[in-house]
Amino acid sequence: MSADERDPLRSLFLRFLKFGSLAWGGPAAQIAMISRECVDEERWVSHETFTKTLAVYQVLPGPEAHELCVYFGRLRGGKRGALLAGLGFMLPGLVLMLGLSALYVETDLSTRLDELFYGFRAAVGALVAIAVVRLGRRFITDVPLALLAVASAALTLTGAVGFALLLVGAGIAYALIKSAVPSFREAAVVNPLTLGLATATITLSLTATIFAEGLKAGLLTFGGAYTVIPFLNESAVDVHGWLSQDQFLDGLALGGVLPAPLIIFSTFVGYIAGGFWGAVAMTVGIFLPAFVFPIYLHGALVAVAENPRIRPFLLGVAAAVVGLMAAIAVDLLGQAVVDLPSAVLAVAAFAVLYRFHGKLTVLYVVLGCGAIGAMLQLTIV
Repeated sequence: MSADERDPLRSLFLRFLKFGSLAWGGPAAQIAMISRECVDEERWVSHETFTKTLAVYQVLPGPEAHELCVYFGRLRGGKRGALLAGLGFMLPGLVLMLGLSALYVETDLSTRLDELFYGFRAAVGALVAIAVVRLGRRFITDVPLALLAVASAALTLTGAVGFALLLVGAGIAYALIKSAVPSFREAAVVNPLTLGLATATITLSLTATIFAEGLKAGLLTFGGAYTVIPFLNESAVDVHGWLSQDQFLDGLALGGVLPAPLIIFSTFVGYIAGGFWGAVAMTVGIFLPAFVFPIYLHGALVAVAENPRIRPFLLGVAAAVVGLMAAIAVDLLGQAVVDLPSAVLAVAAFAVLYRFHGKLTVLYVVLGCGAIGAMLQLTIV
């Protein structure tokens, strides 16, 4: 595309800022909104190209809706357009989450609104459970993948194997089953786990450690935004002890009511861990791959995702991620469901999320569970 054919950078930024301000309802709703305007109305690419591009970002690390915004920004405005499109999409959620995080800490919000967060946590447990169902439908397409997902969940619940080894092992196992083991060079292209393992072994300052954990999560979240949950839960709650499981659930609940990719709850995790600069470090770390991949590596990633020797490895990794998500759903539900009313709320929330897929369904479910939970706490619980 020549310079004359490119869209003005200001126009691109404002368009994707609008997308970010209206990004309710999770990845499916966000992707539908982007497709409707960029493909159906503007005709920037064909439906076939969009579907192919979406398939690449769904199987590779990062929040796919955000990566699509960066991709379209690159297409219409070059590298600067890509950067501004990505920033525009994430900015509304980032600003709102920073504000809510500060409010949560400075006013001891969870204690003041304990009755409200009682219902929020039940809704979050259901939200993670429904994400497992949807990811399973997308990636678990045969019996070996199902078995890998079950094994991943069991090994995660028992703590027998670390996340990185689990993902690599599942990828290799499925590649062996399909007789498509990638060469060392091919695996190096798609295996950011090496960097994740390296960052885990270096002694860093708190802010640098928060950034490193965010970057590691951003590189390991195969399958979309929801898959960041088990990685951040393991590193922030179990390994570093930066926040409690209840606080982690609260951050997910706050993320669920904002117009943003759910991955923006990582800003909350960073804020609890290290204040304002911790929030910035975590956010930059976790979103960095979602900028770098579409801007600099889009062509290579398409080739990787379509390589018949590499794709089975990626699908095995994705199956393991589904198992990780299932394990973390069990843990979060165990924390959120503390009595019969909270169990009923969680089941009802799951049923509504399963049945309805509207743009504001997640928002209504989280707020509704919060309100009902508060009424129950103040009356019969």
